[in-house]
Amino acid sequence: MSIKRVGVIGGGQLAWMMADAAQKLGVKLVVQTPSEHDPAVSIAQEIIFAPIDDASATEILAQKCDVITFENEFVNLDALSLLAQQGVCFRPGLEALVPLLDKYHQRRYLSDLGLPVPQFFALDEAENIKSKIESLGFPAVLKSRRHGYDGQGTFIINDFAALEQKLSYETTKKTLNQPLFLLEEFVPFEKELAVIAARSVEGEIVTYPVVETQQEQQVCRRVIAPAQITPNQVAKIQAIAHTLLNSLQFVGVFGIELFLCADGKILVNEIAPRTHNSGHFSLDACETSQFEQHLRAVCGLPLGNPALQCAGAVMVNLLGYENSHSDYQSQRQKIAEIPQAHLHWYGKTESRPGRKLGHVTVLLDNQNKESGSAIANGVGAAIAHIIESIWYPR
Repeated sequence: MSIKRVGVIGGGQLAWMMADAAQKLGVKLVVQTPSEHDPAVSIAQEIIFAPIDDASATEILAQKCDVITFENEFVNLDALSLLAQQGVCFRPGLEALVPLLDKYHQRRYLSDLGLPVPQFFALDEAENIKSKIESLGFPAVLKSRRHGYDGQGTFIINDFAALEQKLSYETTKKTLNQPLFLLEEFVPFEKELAVIAARSVEGEIVTYPVVETQQEQQVCRRVIAPAQITPNQVAKIQAIAHTLLNSLQFVGVFGIELFLCADGKILVNEIAPRTHNSGHFSLDACETSQFEQHLRAVCGLPLGNPALQCAGAVMVNLLGYENSHSDYQSQRQKIAEIPQAHLHWYGKTESRPGRKLGHVTVLLDNQNKESGSAIANGVGAAIAHIIESIWYPR
């Protein structure tokens, strides 16, 4: 069956960035999203204004589309499963999302596959939290089991008193009678890495170049492509991606965040069953962007070439640093004037601290091949510093 209309649950910037690829592939996008101010409203052929977990709205969406995919995985799987039983086609399939949405279940799933993860336990499992925490030590990482992203729901805990205080505070904000938290060892990593992988309906898998991500306050600030790691480490990360996507029988694009430890060991940190911030560089730097790749996969088309078309790239997120309704035109213009800069502005009407308002990717020329790439000489870091000195107030 030729797929011509794709339903997208979620109307944020990840859906917005599918627009060019959809036009190239002759695909129309129909988006389910709650607000008329969401970025994808401007590019969709049709909009259903409803929360992303509104299954009755998704039923209407299904009537307008050949296949439904996800920009945001925080959906009501139980309700959507009834639609799947009625023949609605979801890609990725709902069964691939089931073990991923609760971070404790996700950790168990990865561990059961034999993939390397930090030590962890669910607080509801622990008869004696103090004895459990002794095996991890401090600092430790406390995570909300559901709905955490961009650093939300992740807390660095330095002692047992702080843990008790945080648990008490966070629990009082919740009304759900269910386990809320996961506790993990703090990993003193050497680098944070990420890889975007895609799997087709037929089971073909391609992986993008492994990148280095640089976080501040658990929010990604910069991505350097490719990461300066060994071929053996790249092969290990690719093997992790293949194992995970094949086990899930996943269809679409998948983001995997990892830790590279000082001893060379690689651990899986977070995963995202969708297009991902760490792959935004691919819009300008790769033959096939992650957004085109995702549409190719969910539409049953052959996957495209994920290779870099340049020596490397630097992607910098333009994060909100104030509460404002400014469009930051002056800063955007200065950033756009940087040679080989490609600025993507999401069109959000409100800025607040930490909110992703846009990103800029700067392509790096193929120079100094003997030292690996332009990035090896610190060019990437220098460009990121220039962008941030323009964007953030001094």
